[in-house]
Amino acid sequence: MAKASQRAPVLGPAFIRLLARFNDEGTSPAAPAVPERLAQWFDWNRAITLSKALDNPPPAPEPGPDYDDAQDAECARVHAKLIDAIQADIELAPPRNAAPADAELPPGFAPYRQHYLNQQRAMQTASGRLRGRLRDMLARQSAAKARLAEVDAVMEATLSPREHTLLSHVPVLLGLHYQRLYDTAAHDPVDAPASEPPAAPTGPWLATFRQDLRIALLAELDVRFHPINGLLAALRTR
Repeated sequence: MAKASQRAPVLGPAFIRLLARFNDEGTSPAAPAVPERLAQWFDWNRAITLSKALDNPPPAPEPGPDYDDAQDAECARVHAKLIDAIQADIELAPPRNAAPADAELPPGFAPYRQHYLNQQRAMQTASGRLRGRLRDMLARQSAAKARLAEVDAVMEATLSPREHTLLSHVPVLLGLHYQRLYDTAAHDPVDAPASEPPAAPTGPWLATFRQDLRIALLAELDVRFHPINGLLAALRTR
């Protein structure tokens, strides 16, 4: 009798649980405590900068537009535009000027990898621009909110490089997920590709992968908009 899987459930946001499923490496070691994790992300220079943001008077805000309902509408518009791009058809032509590493990718995966990278860049650019604008507006509302805006700026400068490094691994995990689905289909009499593999793999498994790719992008978009939603909530509070 086959033994039941002993894999421990992964706790955390939907994006983390999804990536754990793509990784599929079995039981993971116990997670370190929160202080230990923070110690890995904050060196002493960043800790001093954060302490100054918390303890010192915030700098005088620069002149600019004040917050109004139009800012909520703009954030919603950008968010919807990013969702539309994620849900759009994926260009399956091989990427131009493909990197040498692309030769090591699973058959047919390169266009999906490029699509994910393109959407990541779009999300990073759009969310960064919105976050900076909302932070400037927050600093103009009151001294207390100016302090909050400065803390958010320090947190962004501290965590964004780490976030970028971690999120750059998502296409790698998607490649492993793609390969597993492809290999499983190859051993299935119904889904198995022809003896001569087509230039672009096809089959029900590919529809599953494409849906998983979009789910991953939507979950990542949700993560990238968490700070923006927090700033909007602070701006609405009088």
